[in-house]
Amino acid sequence: MSQNTISINLQPREVVGKGLNKLRREGNVPAVIHDHGKPSIVVVGPHLAILKTYQKAGKNHPVQLKVGDKTYTTLIKAVSLHPRTQLITHVVFNAVRANEKVNAQVPVHIKFAEGNEATPAERAGLIVLHNTETVEVEALPKDLPDALEFDGEKLVEVGDHATVADLSVPNGVTIKAESTITLATVFEPSALAAANDAAGGDAEPGDEAEVEAEHESSAEEGTGEDEQRPGGKKEFEDKEQGHNPTKQ
Repeated sequence: MSQNTISINLQPREVVGKGLNKLRREGNVPAVIHDHGKPSIVVVGPHLAILKTYQKAGKNHPVQLKVGDKTYTTLIKAVSLHPRTQLITHVVFNAVRANEKVNAQVPVHIKFAEGNEATPAERAGLIVLHNTETVEVEALPKDLPDALEFDGEKLVEVGDHATVADLSVPNGVTIKAESTITLATVFEPSALAAANDAAGGDAEPGDEAEVEAEHESSAEEGTGEDEQRPGGKKEFEDKEQGHNPTKQ
């Protein structure tokens, strides 16, 4: 794991419901911290600072959140994006304990041979299709890797593939995914093009963002659903404002 500490200062937040949209227009992002079954903590921070934090930490690098005189070690659990602008509209942080193992999604990368920036298959004009972008792991927060790698030199001919079993796993890290899951596969360009044509070939860049948005939390629309702990009690802001927790 990278030893670089990622930290960000956030402010306590009192604004809820429709007021969240005003915060966003002012360049801020509402967020919530879930803390081991305790009432959730609602906070807010500048969009640029939160964006940079997410770009560095992803969902597998601990983030030190400073809120007033308190500091929380957290992992980013969920990030909601505006379906059109793709700006961050809401973030869910999960507080973690240094001595307790956590589960996280870790990116998968190909490790190239020294002096190369492609696999043998790609150097021969073939295509390597990435089947899996992340895998779930379990580790102490300090042991979470920034990424897991597999040897790209084994991808040589059409049909060659790499699986979870090929990943180099650091000490203290347990892979939760099945070892047989395919990470990358080698294809002949013409065969891949024919498969795309057979499937209709009408996919366009940007479609994936709209599909993803359909499955994002509706918190970006001001409902605040991500700010209610599943199975937990009503948040203090619900009590104060008299809001139904699903209609903030």
